[in-house]
Amino acid sequence: MAIEFILIAVILVFVLQYNNKVDLQRFVVDSEPYFRILMEDDYEFLLHIKFGNDVDVQKLFGSRIRNGMLTIFFMVFAFLSSLNFVNMLFACVVGFVVFKWPYQKLKSYYKRNLHHINQMLPYYLKSLEILVQHYTVPVALNRSIETAPEIFQPGLRRLVAKIEAGDSSVDPYMDFAKEYPVRDSMRMMRLLYRLGVGSQENKQEQLMMFSKTVSTLQNKSRAQRYQERLDKMENKTMMMLCTTGGGILLLLMYSMTTMMGI
Repeated sequence: MAIEFILIAVILVFVLQYNNKVDLQRFVVDSEPYFRILMEDDYEFLLHIKFGNDVDVQKLFGSRIRNGMLTIFFMVFAFLSSLNFVNMLFACVVGFVVFKWPYQKLKSYYKRNLHHINQMLPYYLKSLEILVQHYTVPVALNRSIETAPEIFQPGLRRLVAKIEAGDSSVDPYMDFAKEYPVRDSMRMMRLLYRLGVGSQENKQEQLMMFSKTVSTLQNKSRAQRYQERLDKMENKTMMMLCTTGGGILLLLMYSMTTMMGI
């Protein structure tokens, strides 16, 4: 019976939309400010990480609202013959899960990429080190944006914009490190800040310290990649041994039962 109600609801919404009796898109746009409180603090940041700076945050958030509300509407229609408080609550919960699902996928994507970011950071810092030898730190950061890994570019643009706006504190560097909370990012940004505000006489000494730290990070990154390859090979070997052993065991059991006439 629920399937029939859902089909009726789908047809009804389609007919109303087709005849311009109901404008769902307009309704979502008008009601979006009231749902803005549901937007997660890091939602925009996660969208920029996955889709770049040109992503339309409001449009994607509006799609989430629309999908959640349509889910609630169809669920209510499905329970129309036995509608009660529990069914209404269940419909709202399902609608909220549908609303939250794209955000959770973004979070999962970011967590998967944190490891990748962690691997890329030392090599970006190495290229930045070369630029710092010839330019000031803010200029080197600005020049590094175009050749930096794409995932770092939005954060670097925000970092450079804050510095150019007159913020000479460590905060812009720390904000960048918080956006990419991987191993040693805080420490490296502090070193970079000290290198930027240090005197010209101490620049070579600070640059050598920065270079040694970057080299250490690169060595750690290489060692980690090597260990991951070993672990992957070990896992594949164990799976192969388990599969082979299990197959042999099943074959032996089958042979024994056949011989015993069971």
